[in-house]
Amino acid sequence: MTVTTSANLPPIAQAAIARRNAPAIVSNGGAHQTYGQLLNSAALVHRRLVERSAVELEGQRIAFLCPPSFDFVAVQWGAWAARSIAVPLCTTHPPAELEYTLRDSGAAVVVYHPSFEDRLEPLREKLASVAWISLEDVMAAEDADETVSNAADLLSEEDEAAWKDRGALMIYTSGTTGKPKAVLTTHGNIQAQVKSLAEAWKFTPQDRILNVLPLHHVHALSMPLWSGATCEFMPFHAAHVWERWMSEKRDLTAFMAVPTVYAKLLQYYDTMSPTQQAAARDACRQFRLMVSGSAALPDGLFRKWEAVSGHQLLERYGMTEIGMALGNPYAGPRIPGTVGKPFPGVGISIRDASGADALADADGTVSGDLFVSGPQVFKEYWNKPEATQKELSADGWFRTGDLVSRDANGVHRILGRASVDIIKSSGYKISAPEIEREAMSCPIVKDIAVLGLKNEEYGETIAAMVVFAEGEEEANVATLKTFLKDKLAHYKIPRRYLAVKELPRNVMGKVNKKQLVGYFDDQQ
Repeated sequence: MTVTTSANLPPIAQAAIARRNAPAIVSNGGAHQTYGQLLNSAALVHRRLVERSAVELEGQRIAFLCPPSFDFVAVQWGAWAARSIAVPLCTTHPPAELEYTLRDSGAAVVVYHPSFEDRLEPLREKLASVAWISLEDVMAAEDADETVSNAADLLSEEDEAAWKDRGALMIYTSGTTGKPKAVLTTHGNIQAQVKSLAEAWKFTPQDRILNVLPLHHVHALSMPLWSGATCEFMPFHAAHVWERWMSEKRDLTAFMAVPTVYAKLLQYYDTMSPTQQAAARDACRQFRLMVSGSAALPDGLFRKWEAVSGHQLLERYGMTEIGMALGNPYAGPRIPGTVGKPFPGVGISIRDASGADALADADGTVSGDLFVSGPQVFKEYWNKPEATQKELSADGWFRTGDLVSRDANGVHRILGRASVDIIKSSGYKISAPEIEREAMSCPIVKDIAVLGLKNEEYGETIAAMVVFAEGEEEANVATLKTFLKDKLAHYKIPRRYLAVKELPRNVMGKVNKKQLVGYFDDQQ
């Protein structure tokens, strides 16, 4: 039965009408759902939200806990149809972290997949004012598999201007400077991010992207759907990804991941037989675009991936607060270790410690703090006016907290986080990413994180947490030190080392270096 509803959706969903019979989502296992089915399910979610909520939904926070799937998109769009702010919850978080997010956001409703019921159970009594809605109940209300007969009724009659300043999405940052902060983006912010990326990366309805990343990131979900493309979801497992790529379909056009994912794909590739490797290389020809981000891409990984796949990974730079800001060119050579030039509509400013525009060196290089402006920049940190005022100026410039250099050709290189990646030792300011890049070119190093440890004599001591390929730690450390002596000034070579089997990373492949300090404390 078709749902009738007064729900409205923002302009981000306009492509759904034109493509209502086309595939929008392909779930793990191969089931296809159309844009029309997506609209219908969003309407079902909206209706149940209205039925179950005791408050006016406009402006309220609707939290949801769903695996990467059709349901994730349907709930997000359903929340937007209610003019609410969507708050995606991390599927790997324990109850305590979920509780923090729900309390901090002031969520009025939690929509959840039945598979997470046990994890949420301890929170029901603590958060008695929250309305809890199982997706099982939502989809049982009507037959959600039927296509909407008049899908246009689900879209707002308001124009983009009416939606521009409405809160749309609340994403929690990784919290490297304390408890996670909620980044509030508006529909106008998301629309600007989507248009910029779609233009730069040439997305069309003919594209099909395989998603193995968390879905709240605009480039992996909202941008393809706005473009009318098809999004396919698959939990990351290197063997399964290669199997999908090597299937007879050969219908994928784009893949976006973090360096860790590409490294694991290469590790699995190395276990294949020569015949399988040839088939794997051939399978990579179906793609027109492969993107890497969220963490620095080692030069060696860039070159090995190119040798195997034929693709130069497009490295880009972005943040939750700004979407994508910088990227290597879609067409043309991509320089390893750089993040290219600004995306369309993005303003970039490099400033010195006083806040003035940084001056160029003799060779034309400009270095300093990176600031970003434009319609894609977030609205505020939720309920944190002081933090917002500190990082976001009245005229719309956001201080990223990253240090950057720009060469005479306008190509940018990220030097690191000002707070954790710039180590002040013996009077020198030392870039941790520079040391990491050089160390990753050593054959015995699989992964590394470099950080500063407080030290009375030097200010900070350079430390390295290293994943070695094999062998005994003491001998490996000696080999790495010798290797780095030919690559770096003596004061840049780490003094302390800790060998581990794997670096602790979050779901986006990022390492929280402030947390790594504790590992070295335990070593003493």
